[in-house]
Order: sequence, then C-alpha cells, then structure tokens
Amino acid sequence: MSTSDILNVIQILVALTVIAAVILQAKGAGLGNIFGGAGGDSYRTRRGLERSLFRGTIVLMLVFVGLSIAAVRV
Repeated sequence: MSTSDILNVIQILVALTVIAAVILQAKGAGLGNIFGGAGGDSYRTRRGLERSLFRGTIVLMLVFVGLSIAAVRV
C-alpha cells in the first residue's frame, strides 16, 4: 500500500465518523430534525456530552480537511 492509499482509507474512516457525529447531534422529534424539520427551540446552550460531541465534530472536521490537503500533496 502506498502513502496515498493509506491517507485515503484514513480519510474515509474520518468521514464516516463525522457523519455519525452529526447524526448523533440531531435531537428532538426523531429523524425529522435531521432533514431540517422544525424544532421548538431555535437556540439552546450545549452542556455536557452534547458540548463534547460538538467540539469533537469540529476537531474531526479539521482532521478531515488536513487529510484532504495531505492527500492532494502526495
């Protein structure tokens, strides 16, 4: 396996993890909120696990962008 193949596999795994993290953040009336369903609260503060998941998603996105740049340069 070459370096670009390894980067691509890692990038796919990170992308799947990002998708899972975003889906886990959808709360409320079920799957309707995932696709833009109207929720009762327009703004809430994030606390506890929800805050950790939000920040983890940001970190995963930064890793994904970094891997994308690295894959282009290799």
